[in-house]
Amino acid sequence: MHVVVAGQGYVGLPLAVRAAEVGHHVVGYDVDPHRVRQLAAGESYVEDVASARLRTVLDSAAYRATADVAALPSYDIAVITPTPLRDGVPDLTYVESCASTRGAHLRPGATVVLESTTYPGTTEELVLPILEKASGLIAGADFHVGFSPERIDPGNQAWPFEKTPKVVAGIDAVSLSVVKDFYDDLVETTVPVSGTKVAELTKLIENIFRHVDIALVNETAMLAKSLGVNVWEAIDAAASKPFGYMRFAPGPGVGGHCLPIDPSFLSWKVERAVGVPFRFVELANDVNNHRAATLQTW
Repeated sequence: MHVVVAGQGYVGLPLAVRAAEVGHHVVGYDVDPHRVRQLAAGESYVEDVASARLRTVLDSAAYRATADVAALPSYDIAVITPTPLRDGVPDLTYVESCASTRGAHLRPGATVVLESTTYPGTTEELVLPILEKASGLIAGADFHVGFSPERIDPGNQAWPFEKTPKVVAGIDAVSLSVVKDFYDDLVETTVPVSGTKVAELTKLIENIFRHVDIALVNETAMLAKSLGVNVWEAIDAAASKPFGYMRFAPGPGVGGHCLPIDPSFLSWKVERAVGVPFRFVELANDVNNHRAATLQTW
């Protein structure tokens, strides 16, 4: 199949290279010309993709990269990868732009999959209408739409892309089947769910869980220090319990690509849709931001 992956960062590049390795013809699109030049030279800037792997798919002509929207071909599958927050609210500019450009090249029978971590409803309420408007086609009847949240843990050798179970969803049964078939070629296990909103919420639950637990252990560490208790010894002792506990260690707030951002997508959506605050997320944000600002030691 002909595959376009929009975004060649820590999520999009491993996906694109893996798709090329299993036999698809893949074009990786990125707005950064410098990145594209690096990729064309066989130089990977993503930890989970060795330059040797990249050069192999380049040499086989299974993969190429471009920063030119006009150079993007028609496709069987298009995948759109992540988006950040801006000023505390979801910044969907990149998603909207990608949906519009992919919609302009959308042909009957093709499939568009969103992987961007975002609030429940983004696929059906935002991406789908843009695709329909840009293409003049009808989702479900003429083309397929799905959502599959990224689960990349950069540098995790035990759980690389292909070994990490992939949650998959579609706007209807046929879309789900097509999306599942695509990812079945790329990963060892797919986990189908009933709809795109469920899949969108799944990723947020995963990261909110980690965000809240990190906040919990950071605040516990601050209080333990005030009480004169060795928090590290207590955490190690608690971790000896073989059930009902998962070890988290205190640190400098929350780092990485996802945890400082993703929980706020749900908080934003809940506030707008329900009119109430998501107190756990807001409290976790407060604790972890305070920890990052003070940088105290335990």
